Amino acid sequence: MAELSEKSSKSSLLVGFLLFVAFETVAFYSLQYLTSGLGESNQYQPENTIVSNWVKTMVFFVAHLGLIIAAVLVLSNRLPRRYRSQLMGWFYLALVMSFVLIIPLFGTTD
Repeated sequence: MAELSEKSSKSSLLVGFLLFVAFETVAFYSLQYLTSGLGESNQYQPENTIVSNWVKTMVFFVAHLGLIIAAVLVLSNRLPRRYRSQLMGWFYLALVMSFVLIIPLFGTTD
């Protein structure tokens, strides 16, 4: 039986990558603004506790996961069939990016 799914071309992968970067950039700055009031800006003060930073981390993770799932649900219905094969790869990469984006989230001062 012949393979029914078409392979993604390099140009469609490039467009997918550029859209992924744009999505992650907008998501990060939106969530950074959303969580700006949470956590401690000075990590090395004596009375600093992990609780406020833990809340900021969990709010970021849950909100980012919600954005990712919403984007996958919308795109899975809107994309033409030949581009849907890329969707799960970008989804898994976005899940990994949730952990990577914590570093600049706490690295910036509010």
